[in-house]
Amino acid sequence: MVKSSKKRGLFLGVCASLIILAGCGNNEETAEDSSTASSTVESAEMASSTTESAEVVTTASISNDPADVVAGLSAEGTWIYAITDDVTVSEDLIVAGTFYDKDDESTDVYRKLALYAQDEDRNVTDEFTLTAPMMTVESPNFRIQNGTFVGDVIVKAEGFELFESTVEGDVTFDSQELMDAAKLDEGTVTGETTVAE
Repeated sequence: MVKSSKKRGLFLGVCASLIILAGCGNNEETAEDSSTASSTVESAEMASSTTESAEVVTTASISNDPADVVAGLSAEGTWIYAITDDVTVSEDLIVAGTFYDKDDESTDVYRKLALYAQDEDRNVTDEFTLTAPMMTVESPNFRIQNGTFVGDVIVKAEGFELFESTVEGDVTFDSQELMDAAKLDEGTVTGETTVAE
């Protein structure tokens, strides 16, 4: 995926600031405070994956700003997006683009929305709620991990997964094949789970 150098520079600056503030000196992120910096998700993976190569940036996008959430889940976003508090977005979310686990194209296609905080041992310490009218999932192998999404979800890509997370709304798949390829047993859907007619 090609990104403008201006966006890349801004993104690298934000990521570098987060890493510096968290005091990362090794592959594990230390706590900035128990409710925010320790809440970075997959912190060891993200901190160790940061590279300033012109080609690859593998850190997570972490922000509670609704506009950042929209951008972070777009095709120009990253393979993992995390929030560190409850967030309400007034517009529909489009999860788009094909991403790879840790942004490494030699790994599986994978994308994650992290709605939780964790400690240095990766134990979940808090869960958060993301609210939007609707989320349309166009990224293959998209996982919502922990926490709650409040709104309806439309799935247009293979491999949708809920892992220890809740959707407070309906989940509608574009086809039976997409529904069959989904992994919902580790999560909860409070509304209906259906195939679009």
